[in-house]
Amino acid sequence: MRALPKTVGVGFKPQHFADVMDSVSDEQTADSSSLGFLEVHAENYMVQGGAMRAQLAVLKQHLPISLHGVGLSLGGANKPDAAHLARLRALIEWVEPAQFSEHLAWSGAPGMFANDLLPLSYDQATLARVVAHVDMVQQALGQRILIENPSSYLAVGDNSAAAETDFLSALVQESGCGLLLDVNNVYVSCRNLSWNSADYMRGLPLNAVGEVHLAGHAEEPDPQGGSVLIDNHGAPVSGAVWALYAALIRKTGPVPTLVEWDTHVPQWAVLRSECTKAAAILARVSEATKAAQSSKTAAAE
Repeated sequence: MRALPKTVGVGFKPQHFADVMDSVSDEQTADSSSLGFLEVHAENYMVQGGAMRAQLAVLKQHLPISLHGVGLSLGGANKPDAAHLARLRALIEWVEPAQFSEHLAWSGAPGMFANDLLPLSYDQATLARVVAHVDMVQQALGQRILIENPSSYLAVGDNSAAAETDFLSALVQESGCGLLLDVNNVYVSCRNLSWNSADYMRGLPLNAVGEVHLAGHAEEPDPQGGSVLIDNHGAPVSGAVWALYAALIRKTGPVPTLVEWDTHVPQWAVLRSECTKAAAILARVSEATKAAQSSKTAAAE
């Protein structure tokens, strides 16, 4: 098992297999802008055999893998499904990913399943339930997991950024999980719910961030004559999200960063150009940190 490097990775798509292999074929040219890792959705690989499993068998020999789940429904009324957890455990034992992450959301209830990530009410009863479910998953998988902050389109209960960040902070503290910070989700939620993005970021447990996600969004009209942002992972990262990301990295230092592009998937060159932008931000922060440390050392001497 290889840890995720504090560089930039991409969400893997099967049509990019040959391009990814070309990117990792020449190890002599590896630098800060090289492809650092791949992320795949766990539920796409919970099968035996097939072309996608064959591709992943090759890829995991060359790059660290971050495994991302979408089906555990951690915020649901029911406990995580035991059969799903068993399949997930078997997949993890095969892939040996650097880490596993899931969403702060729910998608199922007794007698129904919604093919979506639905919002939670940020109250004590919900917190206790999610903590219990995260504990159950971590015990079943034998490892700490990361929880991703949601993208929000309407308020459920307390309509405040503090309610969400306080909930995430309490979840991290009480369950021992880490945080997958999706910067695009932060921007989408803050725009849709009229929250202040800087306040939101200040409220997060940044020391628990184990991975960062970057993605694009769409803007759609709403019935009141305004607009709503949709986290569709189908466009370049917006300028506002790049600015939030740069501000975040200045606070945290370099963190493994993933570029997601799941709909209207572009050519590999377009995706890699987004990765290059993220790598440049990480490099600037690294150089600034080294310069500051050198100045301190010189002053001490």
